[in-house]
Amino acid sequence: MTNPLLAQWTTRFEIAPFDAIKDDDFEPAFAKAIAAHEAEIAAIADNPDAPTFANTIGALEAAGTDLDKVLSVFFTVAGADSNAAREDLQRKFSPALADHASKISSNKALFARVETLWNGRKALELGAEEERVLMLTRRSFVRSGAALEGAEDARMQAIKSRLAVLGTEFTQNLLADEREWKMELAPEDMEGLPQFLIDAATAGGREAGTGPVITLSRSLATPFLASSPRRDLREKVWRAFTARGAAKNPQIAKEILALRHERAQLLGYENFAQYKLETEMAKTPDAVRGLLSAVWAPAKARAEADAEMLEAMLHADGMNGDLEPWDWHYYAEKRRAAEFDFDEAALKPYLQLDRMIEAAFSCATRLFGLEFAPLDVPLYHPDCRAWEVTRNGTHVAVFIGDYSARGSKRSGAWCSAMRSQAKHPKAQSPVVINVCNFAKGDPALLSYDDARTLFHEFGHALHQMLSDVTYESISGTSVARDFVELPSQLYEHWLEVPQVLAEFATHAETGEAMPQQMLDKLLGAANFGQGFATVEYVASALVDLEFHDGAAPADPMARQAEILEGIGMPRAIAMRHATPQFAHVFSGDGYSSGYYSYMWSEVMDADAFAAFEEKGDAFDPDLAKALEEHILSKGGSADAGALYEAFRGRLPGGEALLKGRGLAA
Repeated sequence: MTNPLLAQWTTRFEIAPFDAIKDDDFEPAFAKAIAAHEAEIAAIADNPDAPTFANTIGALEAAGTDLDKVLSVFFTVAGADSNAAREDLQRKFSPALADHASKISSNKALFARVETLWNGRKALELGAEEERVLMLTRRSFVRSGAALEGAEDARMQAIKSRLAVLGTEFTQNLLADEREWKMELAPEDMEGLPQFLIDAATAGGREAGTGPVITLSRSLATPFLASSPRRDLREKVWRAFTARGAAKNPQIAKEILALRHERAQLLGYENFAQYKLETEMAKTPDAVRGLLSAVWAPAKARAEADAEMLEAMLHADGMNGDLEPWDWHYYAEKRRAAEFDFDEAALKPYLQLDRMIEAAFSCATRLFGLEFAPLDVPLYHPDCRAWEVTRNGTHVAVFIGDYSARGSKRSGAWCSAMRSQAKHPKAQSPVVINVCNFAKGDPALLSYDDARTLFHEFGHALHQMLSDVTYESISGTSVARDFVELPSQLYEHWLEVPQVLAEFATHAETGEAMPQQMLDKLLGAANFGQGFATVEYVASALVDLEFHDGAAPADPMARQAEILEGIGMPRAIAMRHATPQFAHVFSGDGYSSGYYSYMWSEVMDADAFAAFEEKGDAFDPDLAKALEEHILSKGGSADAGALYEAFRGRLPGGEALLKGRGLAA
């Protein structure tokens, strides 16, 4: 029988036939797809004809279709619905993929063809997009070590292969700890907990075959820390949450950092941060450090002032000693309730998952004319659902949502394209997926932070769905790392538009709209806790930067402690992602030296939404059209700064960011 991963997909919109794919299909399909891609690459490299854009760059863009199909399915299920077989396959595939990529980037004949085109590019009379793809292709080869020879070339390939193995091990260690730890709740342990958390813990326990449980999913752990009056249980949950990956991942991080440093030096850079940031908007470690330092001072001052108030509340409760990290969420929530008469438990029934999905869709309809219709197709898990996305009756994309937390899913939230938009070698529409980890319920209820996450990931999805370029390598979110978060963080702003909440924040039981008084309190409290949130984020970003801007540390945990001491990290606040859990940085190279990019993008997203505020209309049609035309549709087809300037007329300053976070003087 034909392997379903390699067969022509005859499903609607050529979505992967998940109902026909078995775990046993992945390994043979992977082997065949790798071999087919190697043959395609060899044919391009060994082509006796003189290199042209079509027979070299265009051919590279068209190659690897089967491998893309196999990997899009595999990495979707490996991240969102893992099992022992898939974890074993991931350990096998990661080094094989690294070796495969190394063979391509170190193919001297292939690089020579690319270099010939680059050196003679003026005579090629290429269009802007083709010239961009040629530049990016050549740059990728050079930065991968294509110009290295002999022992240096061999060492580069070995480093990349080893890094792939280590990244997989880091991820799997983290997933194992998150999956295995549970704290079962006795009836007396649930006193003071809001009903939504009791329901979510009960649902989680039912899935695990136990009584109600708190797991290490943020959607359970954080509400527990914010609502449980039991200080001993809060400490237990906090210590387990911050110990994820601690047994094995620090040693893995040490080796990763050493290999990255060696890799950068092989390529002629002083350190990995200089290598990595060269292609980003920030360009240099000093530019990143400048942004983070400018935000750190006011954020730390705000957090320290908040800590004094929270510690006073702790003492008023009869507790002696210092405010501890497991106390912060609990007393911050009590303070928010007192200062803003705000009750998270009362708010949650108004933030139903299904209604927030509708809200995200509705904003996309009003801004970009997109329509969403439920799509009945086989998917990889019963929790998933799909929609066809159209505009003026024409198919645009398929959108898949996988929103519920479960033990088989890695933590966090992400967006990926199972198929990216392209026009070469044939037109293909995108298949985009959002994966989140929201606590289950009937109905599922979100915190306001959860709702922001939903809008954030959908902003990434819009970047994929509205892409309109020729070549897949520059499609959708294939942009500079410190630009990729602009569309996602910008889209979060529409959740805060009062008319959106007024329409879609309806009570799960009564169906009534959120009362205006509650809506006013919610928006009024939007900047509450920004000192804490900014400190925990910036601390993580600074540790990431300092890890890579210099020689690799002999002991990452000791170096982390040294960095935090140097910046005066408030003792009652932990990094958002400490080293053993820092998957953004150590599961792969994506955000290494780049965790700052959320804040770099926030400078732009605050400035970009200010454009709508200046118009007095969050749905201004001309600005929405300009946003799509200059940013969302362009992918990586032009320099990120040039794209932003085309939309806004200038590059932004940091004033809007500090104002948006309520940290401006």
